[in-house]
Amino acid sequence: MLLSLKKKMGKIALIEDDKDLAFLIKLNLEREGFSVEHFERATSFFNFITKNPVDLVLIDIMLPDFDGFRIANFLKNRVDLRDIPLIFITAKGEEEDKLRGFDIGADDYITKPFSIKELIARVKAVLKRYKKLSEGKVLELGSIKLYKDEKRVFIDGEEVYFTPVEFKILCLLMENYGRAISRDFIIDNLWGLEKDTTERAIDVHIKHIRDKLGVYRNYIKTVRGVGYKFEK
Repeated sequence: MLLSLKKKMGKIALIEDDKDLAFLIKLNLEREGFSVEHFERATSFFNFITKNPVDLVLIDIMLPDFDGFRIANFLKNRVDLRDIPLIFITAKGEEEDKLRGFDIGADDYITKPFSIKELIARVKAVLKRYKKLSEGKVLELGSIKLYKDEKRVFIDGEEVYFTPVEFKILCLLMENYGRAISRDFIIDNLWGLEKDTTERAIDVHIKHIRDKLGVYRNYIKTVRGVGYKFEK
Protein backbone atom coordinates (compact mmCIF):
# COMPACT_ATOMS: atom_id res chain seq x y z
CA MET A 1 0.00 0.00 0.00
CA LEU A 2 1.35 3.42 -0.96
CA LEU A 3 1.21 6.25 1.55
CA SER A 4 0.96 9.87 0.43
CA LEU A 5 3.77 11.97 1.84
CA LYS A 6 2.17 15.26 0.76
CA LYS A 7 2.40 17.84 3.52
CA LYS A 8 -0.77 18.32 5.51
CA MET A 9 -2.32 21.68 4.65
CA GLY A 10 -5.17 21.79 7.16
CA LYS A 11 -8.73 20.61 7.68
CA ILE A 12 -11.62 22.20 5.79
CA ALA A 13 -15.38 21.88 6.30
CA LEU A 14 -17.33 22.18 3.04
CA ILE A 15 -21.07 22.91 3.19
CA GLU A 16 -22.49 22.45 -0.31
CA ASP A 17 -25.67 20.67 -1.44
CA ASP A 18 -24.57 20.31 -5.08
CA LYS A 19 -23.05 16.82 -4.91
CA ASP A 20 -21.15 17.08 -8.19
CA LEU A 21 -19.57 20.41 -7.32
CA ALA A 22 -18.80 19.25 -3.79
CA PHE A 23 -17.08 16.13 -5.15
CA LEU A 24 -14.96 18.26 -7.48
CA ILE A 25 -13.97 20.72 -4.74
CA LYS A 26 -13.21 17.95 -2.24
CA LEU A 27 -11.16 15.96 -4.74
CA ASN A 28 -8.97 18.90 -5.75
CA LEU A 29 -8.46 20.24 -2.23
CA GLU A 30 -7.41 16.79 -1.05
CA ARG A 31 -4.96 16.59 -3.94
CA GLU A 32 -3.40 19.76 -2.51
CA GLY A 33 -2.99 18.06 0.86
CA PHE A 34 -6.09 19.34 2.65
CA SER A 35 -8.44 17.14 4.64
CA VAL A 36 -12.07 17.88 3.67
CA GLU A 37 -15.32 17.07 5.49
CA HIS A 38 -18.37 17.54 3.26
CA PHE A 39 -21.89 18.39 4.45
CA GLU A 40 -25.01 18.80 2.33
CA ARG A 41 -27.00 20.42 5.12
CA ALA A 42 -26.29 22.89 7.88
CA THR A 43 -27.74 20.69 10.64
CA SER A 44 -25.18 17.92 10.10
CA PHE A 45 -22.42 20.55 10.01
CA PHE A 46 -23.58 22.03 13.35
CA ASN A 47 -23.35 18.59 14.99
CA PHE A 48 -19.82 18.17 13.61
CA ILE A 49 -18.25 21.58 14.23
CA THR A 50 -18.94 21.68 17.98
CA LYS A 51 -16.79 18.57 18.45
CA ASN A 52 -14.23 18.70 15.62
CA PRO A 53 -11.74 21.52 15.02
CA VAL A 54 -11.26 22.79 11.46
CA ASP A 55 -8.97 25.38 9.90
CA LEU A 56 -11.47 26.90 7.45
CA VAL A 57 -15.13 26.65 6.42
CA LEU A 58 -16.41 26.89 2.84
CA ILE A 59 -20.11 27.78 2.88
CA ASP A 60 -22.68 27.73 0.10
CA ILE A 61 -25.39 30.33 0.78
CA MET A 62 -28.36 28.50 -0.76
CA LEU A 63 -28.90 25.30 1.26
CA PRO A 64 -31.96 23.07 1.84
CA ASP A 65 -32.30 23.85 5.56
CA PHE A 66 -30.45 27.01 6.69
CA ASP A 67 -28.83 29.60 4.44
CA GLY A 68 -25.11 30.27 4.62
CA PHE A 69 -25.59 33.59 6.39
CA ARG A 70 -27.22 31.83 9.34
CA ILE A 71 -24.35 29.36 9.48
CA ALA A 72 -21.84 32.21 9.52
CA ASN A 73 -23.80 33.98 12.27
CA PHE A 74 -23.79 30.78 14.31
CA LEU A 75 -20.00 30.51 14.05
CA LYS A 76 -19.28 34.18 14.72
CA ASN A 77 -21.55 34.27 17.79
CA ARG A 78 -19.66 31.48 19.55
CA VAL A 79 -16.45 32.30 21.40
CA ASP A 80 -14.93 28.91 20.59
CA LEU A 81 -15.74 29.08 16.85
CA ARG A 82 -15.66 32.73 15.82
CA ASP A 83 -11.98 32.76 14.83
CA ILE A 84 -12.43 30.09 12.13
CA PRO A 85 -11.95 31.73 8.70
CA LEU A 86 -14.97 31.61 6.36
CA ILE A 87 -15.30 31.70 2.58
CA PHE A 88 -18.68 31.90 0.87
CA ILE A 89 -19.07 29.97 -2.40
CA THR A 90 -22.36 30.87 -4.05
CA ALA A 91 -24.34 31.77 -7.14
CA LYS A 92 -25.61 34.87 -5.34
CA GLY A 93 -23.21 37.47 -6.73
CA GLU A 94 -25.15 40.66 -6.06
CA GLU A 95 -23.22 43.40 -4.26
CA GLU A 96 -25.78 43.47 -1.43
CA ASP A 97 -25.21 39.78 -0.70
CA LYS A 98 -21.44 40.22 -0.76
CA LEU A 99 -21.61 43.15 1.64
CA ARG A 100 -23.86 41.15 3.96
CA GLY A 101 -21.39 38.29 3.93
CA PHE A 102 -18.45 40.54 4.74
CA ASP A 103 -20.45 42.31 7.46
CA ILE A 104 -21.01 38.95 9.17
CA GLY A 105 -17.29 38.29 9.10
CA ALA A 106 -16.57 36.31 5.92
CA ASP A 107 -12.96 36.40 4.75
CA ASP A 108 -13.70 35.93 1.07
CA TYR A 109 -16.61 35.53 -1.35
CA ILE A 110 -16.38 33.41 -4.51
CA THR A 111 -19.19 33.61 -7.07
CA LYS A 112 -20.19 30.58 -9.13
CA PRO A 113 -19.09 29.55 -11.67
CA PHE A 114 -15.45 29.68 -10.62
CA SER A 115 -12.29 27.79 -11.50
CA ILE A 116 -10.96 25.23 -9.05
CA LYS A 117 -7.51 26.83 -9.32
CA GLU A 118 -8.99 30.15 -8.18
CA LEU A 119 -10.75 28.48 -5.24
CA ILE A 120 -7.56 26.74 -4.12
CA ALA A 121 -5.58 29.98 -4.42
CA ARG A 122 -8.12 31.86 -2.31
CA VAL A 123 -8.24 29.13 0.33
CA LYS A 124 -4.46 29.20 0.64
CA ALA A 125 -4.42 33.02 0.77
CA VAL A 126 -6.96 33.17 3.61
CA LEU A 127 -5.15 30.49 5.61
CA LYS A 128 -1.84 32.29 5.07
CA ARG A 129 -3.32 35.53 6.46
CA TYR A 130 -4.65 33.72 9.51
CA LYS A 131 -1.34 32.01 10.09
CA LYS A 132 0.43 35.38 10.13
CA LEU A 133 -2.12 36.78 12.56
CA SER A 134 -1.70 33.83 14.92
CA GLU A 135 2.10 33.91 14.97
CA GLY A 136 3.39 35.24 18.27
CA LYS A 137 -0.10 35.18 19.72
CA VAL A 138 -0.56 34.99 23.46
CA LEU A 139 -3.17 32.44 24.50
CA GLU A 140 -4.80 33.54 27.72
CA LEU A 141 -7.50 32.16 29.96
CA GLY A 142 -7.89 33.79 33.33
CA SER A 143 -4.58 33.49 35.14
CA ILE A 144 -3.05 31.16 32.53
CA LYS A 145 -0.93 32.78 29.81
CA LEU A 146 0.78 30.79 27.07
CA TYR A 147 3.34 32.54 24.86
CA LYS A 148 3.54 30.57 21.61
CA ASP A 149 6.76 32.02 20.22
CA GLU A 150 8.68 31.96 23.48
CA LYS A 151 7.18 28.58 24.46
CA ARG A 152 6.60 29.79 27.98
CA VAL A 153 3.61 29.39 30.30
CA PHE A 154 2.76 31.63 33.25
CA ILE A 155 0.19 30.72 35.89
CA ASP A 156 -0.84 33.39 38.39
CA GLY A 157 2.16 35.41 37.23
CA GLU A 158 4.67 32.63 37.92
CA GLU A 159 6.42 30.76 35.10
CA VAL A 160 5.74 27.02 35.07
CA TYR A 161 7.94 24.68 33.03
CA PHE A 162 6.27 22.34 30.53
CA THR A 163 8.18 19.85 28.43
CA PRO A 164 8.06 20.49 24.65
CA VAL A 165 5.37 17.84 24.16
CA GLU A 166 3.33 19.08 27.14
CA PHE A 167 3.57 22.63 25.82
CA LYS A 168 2.34 21.60 22.36
CA ILE A 169 -0.61 19.68 23.82
CA LEU A 170 -1.58 22.54 26.13
CA CYS A 171 -1.29 24.98 23.21
CA LEU A 172 -3.51 22.75 21.04
CA LEU A 173 -6.12 22.50 23.80
CA MET A 174 -6.17 26.27 24.38
CA GLU A 175 -6.33 27.03 20.64
CA ASN A 176 -9.44 24.83 20.47
CA TYR A 177 -11.07 26.28 23.58
CA GLY A 178 -14.48 24.80 24.29
CA ARG A 179 -14.21 22.08 21.66
CA ALA A 180 -13.54 18.43 22.37
CA ILE A 181 -10.50 17.09 20.54
CA SER A 182 -9.64 13.43 20.22
CA ARG A 183 -6.39 11.75 21.18
CA ASP A 184 -5.89 10.91 17.50
CA PHE A 185 -6.27 14.60 16.64
CA ILE A 186 -3.54 15.48 19.14
CA ILE A 187 -1.26 12.76 17.76
CA ASP A 188 -1.87 13.84 14.14
CA ASN A 189 -1.12 17.49 14.92
CA LEU A 190 2.00 16.80 16.96
CA TRP A 191 3.55 13.96 15.03
CA GLY A 192 1.76 13.68 11.67
CA LEU A 193 2.94 10.66 9.69
CA GLU A 194 5.64 9.91 12.23
CA LYS A 195 3.26 8.42 14.75
CA ASP A 196 5.49 6.88 17.38
CA THR A 197 3.19 7.49 20.32
CA THR A 198 -0.05 5.98 21.64
CA GLU A 199 -3.35 7.22 23.02
CA ARG A 200 -2.22 5.98 26.42
CA ALA A 201 0.87 8.19 26.18
CA ILE A 202 -1.40 11.19 25.51
CA ASP A 203 -3.33 10.39 28.70
CA VAL A 204 -0.07 10.40 30.65
CA HIS A 205 0.93 13.76 29.18
CA ILE A 206 -2.51 15.16 30.07
CA LYS A 207 -2.07 14.00 33.67
CA HIS A 208 1.28 15.81 33.92
CA ILE A 209 -0.20 18.96 32.40
CA ARG A 210 -3.07 18.90 34.87
CA ASP A 211 -0.63 18.51 37.74
CA LYS A 212 1.30 21.56 36.58
CA LEU A 213 -1.86 23.63 36.17
CA GLY A 214 -2.48 23.15 39.89
CA VAL A 215 -5.75 24.77 40.99
CA TYR A 216 -6.70 25.15 37.31
CA ARG A 217 -6.31 21.43 36.55
CA ASN A 218 -10.06 21.06 36.01
CA TYR A 219 -9.88 23.38 32.99
CA ILE A 220 -8.86 20.24 31.08
CA LYS A 221 -12.01 18.16 30.95
CA THR A 222 -12.27 14.53 29.89
CA VAL A 223 -14.93 13.99 27.24
CA ARG A 224 -16.01 10.38 27.38
CA GLY A 225 -15.74 8.62 24.04
CA VAL A 226 -13.98 11.58 22.42
CA GLY A 227 -10.91 12.89 24.23
CA TYR A 228 -10.33 16.19 26.02
CA LYS A 229 -11.35 19.82 25.91
CA PHE A 230 -10.04 22.97 27.56
CA GLU A 231 -12.80 25.00 29.17
CA LYS A 232 -13.29 27.13 32.23
